[in-house]
Amino acid sequence: MPKILLAEDDNDMRSFLVRALTNAGYEVVSFDNGRSAYERLREEPFELLLTDIVMPEMDGIELARRATEIDPELKVMFITGFAAVALNAAAQAPKDAKVLSKPFHLKDLVNEVERLLAA
Repeated sequence: MPKILLAEDDNDMRSFLVRALTNAGYEVVSFDNGRSAYERLREEPFELLLTDIVMPEMDGIELARRATEIDPELKVMFITGFAAVALNAAAQAPKDAKVLSKPFHLKDLVNEVERLLAA
């Protein structure tokens, strides 16, 4: 079962995402900020980092940069209402990262996760 590390500061959104991904057969470990997610990533491997971009303590782009330094094979997907931020070259987001703009349907999220993990 693929393991997903989820970092999302909105409690309701995080709860919906965990439920949808768990129902789709994934093991999900979730945090409400980037710093806590990063600390967990240092302790165990994950197949996918699913992160919001705008979060307290450590934003999603910084989290993704640090996470891929630890594990260059880690797949990254940003979920955000600010897609232009992730696509900005100056942001230095991991080059293969996928961006899913809010709002999105949970089915679309699961489909994108499946595609990314199969790649």
